[in-house]
Formats: sequence, C-alpha cells, structure tokens
Amino acid sequence: MSEQTRVVKGSDLFVAALENEGVDRIFGVPGEENLDLVESLRNSKIKLILTRHEQAAAFMAATHGRLTGKPGVCLSTLGPGALNLSTGAAYAYLGAMPMIMITGQKAIMSSRQARFQIVDVVASMKPLTKLARQIVSASSIPTVVRDAFRVAMEERPGPVHLELPEDVAGEEVAPAPVVSIHPIEIPVAHRAALDRGAEMILAAKRPLVMMGAATSRPRSTHGIASFVRRTGIPFFTTQMGKGTVPGGTNLYMGTAALSERDYVHEAIDAADLIVAIGHDAVEKPPFIMGPSGPRVIHVSYTPASVEQVYFPDAEVIGDVGPSLEQLADRVEGRLPNAAALLPLREQILAHIADRATESRWPPTPQRIVHDVRQVMPENGIVALDNGMYKIWFARNYRTRVANTLLLDNALATMGAGLPSAMMAAMLYPERRVLAVCGDGGFLMNSQEMETAVRLKLNLVVLILDDGAYGMIRWKQAVDHFADFGLTFGNPDFTQYAQSYGAKGHRIATIDSFVPTLDAAFTSGGVHLISIPIDYSENVRVLVDELRAHEKWSE
Repeated sequence: MSEQTRVVKGSDLFVAALENEGVDRIFGVPGEENLDLVESLRNSKIKLILTRHEQAAAFMAATHGRLTGKPGVCLSTLGPGALNLSTGAAYAYLGAMPMIMITGQKAIMSSRQARFQIVDVVASMKPLTKLARQIVSASSIPTVVRDAFRVAMEERPGPVHLELPEDVAGEEVAPAPVVSIHPIEIPVAHRAALDRGAEMILAAKRPLVMMGAATSRPRSTHGIASFVRRTGIPFFTTQMGKGTVPGGTNLYMGTAALSERDYVHEAIDAADLIVAIGHDAVEKPPFIMGPSGPRVIHVSYTPASVEQVYFPDAEVIGDVGPSLEQLADRVEGRLPNAAALLPLREQILAHIADRATESRWPPTPQRIVHDVRQVMPENGIVALDNGMYKIWFARNYRTRVANTLLLDNALATMGAGLPSAMMAAMLYPERRVLAVCGDGGFLMNSQEMETAVRLKLNLVVLILDDGAYGMIRWKQAVDHFADFGLTFGNPDFTQYAQSYGAKGHRIATIDSFVPTLDAAFTSGGVHLISIPIDYSENVRVLVDELRAHEKWSE
C-alpha cells in the first residue's frame, strides 16, 4: 500500500503522540471504550500498567509528574471509571503536579446504547484541571496531545484531561505527523522587582527565608541553596518545601508543621522580613500574616494568591533559581544582620528532638520518626499517606535532598501514600522507598499491594496501627467532643500482606523495629510492617506543651 493510501486509526495517532512526548508507561484500568487505544498501546513501546483502582492510577501518574517534572499519564474508561480519577485530579491540581488523564467515551456520532453510563466527564473535570476537552476528530489528535502536555507542564503545573470517544479512537485517517516539542522557557524576574526586593532585604534587621512547595519542583533546585549560602539568612520550610536546601545545614530553623505557636514560630514571630520562596497558598498556612507581623517578599513563578492569611508586601515573579541568583548578586556581603535569628536555632531543634529516643511501648511518633530516619539514606524516599503522623514527620524528619519526603499538604487526601511510594520505587529502583500509612489510609488503596507484587517492586510499607481515624479523633478530643464514631477493627496485616504474595511483619518491641526495617530493605521485594503507635503525645506536645510555651513567651 502506498503512503498516499495508507490509513491509521485515531488511537495509533494518539499513541504516537504520547511516544513523541517521551511517555514510557500509562497507569489505569481500561474499559470497553478504550479497546482501540489498548490495541495501539500493545504495538507500541509504552508499557500499560494495570492498577486495581483508577484512583491509585491517578496518584501514581501525579507522583510521576511531581518527581520528574514531566506529566505522568493515567487511563480509565467512561462514567464510573473516569469519575474515580477525580480525587487524583484534585491531588495533582492542588499539588501542582503535571499529569495527563485519558478517559474513554461512547461514540459521539451515534448512540446505539442511548445514555447508558454516560455522564459529562469533561464538565466534571473542568474545575479540577488546567484543561479538559473532548477530542472530536482523529486528525486533530497530534495537536491536541502536544497542547495538553504543554499546558500540564507550564507554571503552575497541573492535570489535563482528554476524553477520547471510541469512534474517534477507531476512525481511520491518513497518517498525521506528530508536533515537535519546544522547551518551556520562564523569564527571569523584572529588574525593578529584584531591586525592590533587595532594598527590603538590606533594610531588614531580622530576616528569615521560607522554602515553600514550589521550591521542590525539579526545575527549581538550581539557585535556591546558593541563595541561602550566599546571603547567610537562616531558613525554615513548609511541609511540601522540605529538602530543597539540605536540612543538615547550620542555617535550618525547622519546618512549619503547624500554622502557629510551634517552636519554629519563635523565629517567624521575631522576624521583621520573610522571604517566602515558592510559597503556594494551597498549603495549610505555615504562618498567619497579620497587620503587626513581618513584611513578606513573595518569590515564585507565579504571582501570590492574596488571602486573609497571606498578603505579600512585594513580589519577585519569574524563574525562581535564576531570579534568586540575581537577587543574591544585589545583597551578598552587605547583610550584617543576616544571622540575627540564628541564636534561636539550637533551642528550637532541641525541643523538636525531645523524647525521640524514648523506649516506651507502644512507641511515640517521635521515636518512630527517629528510627525511620536511621534506616533511610539521604536519598531514600519516604512517601506519607495522610494522618496524624504527617505532622510528626513534617516536624521531626530531617531531609537533605529534595523530594525525599513526599507528603500532601494541599488536598491532604487519604489513600495516596502507597501509590505514591510505588511510583517512586518504579522511577528509582536503586533507592530505598518507604510508604508510611495509617491503618485507615492504607486500607483505602491497599488493593495496590497486588500491583506492587506483580511489578516486582522493591518497596517497604509501614502501617501505623491505632485502630482509628487518628487525626480526626485527636481533633475531636481537643475540641472536647465525646470519643465517638472514629474507631474500627483491622485485619491481621501480616496475613493480609502474605495473601498478596508480599512479606508481612508485626513489630512487638521497639528494639526490633530498626532491624526489621533494615532487613526488609536488604532482602528486597514488597514488605509490609505494622507497628502500634501511642498517640497520647499528640495532646501533650501539640496542645498542652505548646500552650504552656505560648503563655511563658508572653
């Protein structure tokens, strides 16, 4: 057949466009409406990774975007399958993770099944994505896919949804060339903004730097650590900004796991200027701005979202790394007050480390975080689900490399910890990867243990077992409500892991915890380790102790 008469299916064009973007794997659960696309994938270099739930597929694709800066791709059928992606869409949207979601749909040129399973998925996805559109012509596929990837990666990154109806996927058309990829360039901040920011830094008596969520973007790392080193200004991080500048540096003041009253807020409250780098207001506020608080310079890719608790005095908008280099050029060697807040560092970190080696049983959150840190190398990745322990890991776990503590402080959804860790294990098979989940969050996507075993991942899953939705139960107690409606029973987690072909372990003494974790990583494969946890420290440390400290400070 000559080139002039050769035809291909729309699904072939779609897969060719994905290959052009460098896609090597797609996560999801196909359905009847995806069968042409699945057949085209079968004949491609792209690996289809079958998951056990569409939500987990979306979490994996979003984490791919978070760790690489390039969109992960997930797939579902129409209706119920597509709607199962919605939580993952919100996870990527609030977390600024580039992702492409592909959903199927009934034929749009005919309606042999009437309205069976049809919901308006495009309309439902629009509030949760940067772009949501239905593909109505096979010949337009290369252009639509290229635009989807461009939109997903541009600042602020996020998810894009493409609906591919089955008749468009099966439509035979003449071959169409893929659209060439061009780099996404971000301008450096305007000179006037840099001058204004430099003036504010030079005038500050007690400056402080904050690292926010956007500093963890793969494109962000250059220039940020250099800015801290060249200025000598101490810094703290938000939960999602951990690791951009090594937590081991002598300028690290802590992480704002709470919005106010924690020990790190001694430095925040004493500062007269905060240089907020990469702060995204989707994060739970790391500090509360007020009329008498410090002045704030917002340094990021995009303008600040002005909120009741965040209203910067100046903005430096542009490519963060190069912009910070130019800002450092203006102030380096001219900041005699740079280290004014540094004397607070030792006592702040000492309070955070309090009771981290206690041997009580069940163990405290501080001890669990301490022991995990002992087992994980600097480049080891800990992926957290969402629960009470997230505050303790954010507060106590020292990071030295960006994106080695994966937590969600934006949507803060349960169920993402295991899929996120699985994605990390796929991308970095040579690194230790640990999922840390509460018993509640783990069971929301625990079916993916089968996927992890099938993929032969090297992964350790740590279950913190308290038989309750612990964070809400804690809030219930703090707000003086009766203990009601938040406890449950659990399976035998050891046997549960074994039923999937993984190895299961139950920790019975604190002294066996580190050796069991280390042995699991050394032996390889998928391991599940369950350990009870004593959450009485929540009230003692995060309520009573901080209230007493606040009164003493007054």
